[in-house]
Amino acid sequence: MAGKPKLYYFNGRGKMESIRWLLAAAGVEFDEEFLETREQYEKLLQDGSLLFQQVPMVEIDGMKMVQTRAILNYIAAKYNLYGKDLKERALIDMYVGGTDDLMGFILMFPFLSSEDKEKQRAVIVQKATSRYFPVYEKV
Repeated sequence: MAGKPKLYYFNGRGKMESIRWLLAAAGVEFDEEFLETREQYEKLLQDGSLLFQQVPMVEIDGMKMVQTRAILNYIAAKYNLYGKDLKERALIDMYVGGTDDLMGFILMFPFLSSEDKEKQRAVIVQKATSRYFPVYEKV
C-alpha cells in the first residue's frame, strides 16, 4: 500500500483547499509540508519537482503532481468520486467549472483597494446568489 499523500503549499488555503476537501471527502489521510521560506520553494524548483514552477504540488502514488485540476481529477478517479460514466463526469466537470468561475471573482478580493472591495463584494454576492448557488441547490 502506498503511503499517505503529501501536500506542498503555503501555510494557507488558496488552491490547495479544494484538494484537502476532496481527500477528506474520500476519507484519505494526508501529510502537509508548508512552504514557509523561500529556500523550501527553491529546493523544490532545483529538484525539478515543480513542472510549471508553482504549487500546489501533491506527492501521491510515486508521482509529484502539479496543476490543481489534474490533481483533483486524479484523486476523484482514484477514489471513485468522478462519476460512474462519461455523462456523470461531464456533469461533474460543469459544476466544477462553475465553481472555478465563481472563485475567479473571489481570489483577487483581498488585493483590492477598500473602495473596490465594496463594489466587488456586491458583484460576488449578486452572482453567487443568482447564478451559481441556485444551480448547486437544485442538484
